[in-house]
Amino acid sequence: MLKEIHLISDGRLNPEQYAKLAAAVHPMVDYIHLREKALSAQELLAAAERLLQAGVPPSKLVINDRIDVALAAGAAGVQLAWHSLPPVGARGIAPGLRLGRSVHSQEEAARAGRQGADFCLYGHVFPTACKPGQRERGLAQLEVAVRCSSIPLIAIGGITPGNTRSVLSKGAAGIAVMSGICGATDPAGAAEAYRSSVQAAACAEVLNEAPAPGKGGEQE
Repeated sequence: MLKEIHLISDGRLNPEQYAKLAAAVHPMVDYIHLREKALSAQELLAAAERLLQAGVPPSKLVINDRIDVALAAGAAGVQLAWHSLPPVGARGIAPGLRLGRSVHSQEEAARAGRQGADFCLYGHVFPTACKPGQRERGLAQLEVAVRCSSIPLIAIGGITPGNTRSVLSKGAAGIAVMSGICGATDPAGAAEAYRSSVQAAACAEVLNEAPAPGKGGEQE
């Protein structure tokens, strides 16, 4: 299965800056999330339209929390937080949207699938400046959450190109990145490094699954 990269805005860039960054990196990522809790619905829609005008494909655009804005912008999906509508309710309003659910435990990961989400965003896996003072879940808990989830689980929190392979080896369907790209001095270079790490992890997975010589292959 192809592993996904989700870029999530970190609230530190204004809409124009984020649109410029997203336009530069979108060829290297699979989804671009607009997560701006301080913006009104009108401001969020304007920011989404700025992303689309900059060249971000609507098929990659995900709006945080606001189903109305996602529909108005023609986005591909919406990321639902704990305070958002549950997936089953969101599905009734917007059956065509890809629904993500933010989760923080194995129980929540299992529940997200039962509630009708298409994928869940689980974290934080490693220490991150975005969650100061909060203890990370770690790789062992990530692996348990993956096993409990019936839908693809995307890992978030302190993920770097250097630890991407260890995250994906636990069964995560992809990674989500905020400051690793948004805060980089060279965002496009950072996005390329993440993409290379994901591809390397995928190649390693294929090699690990390949049958050993003389086992399952052609008869000599």
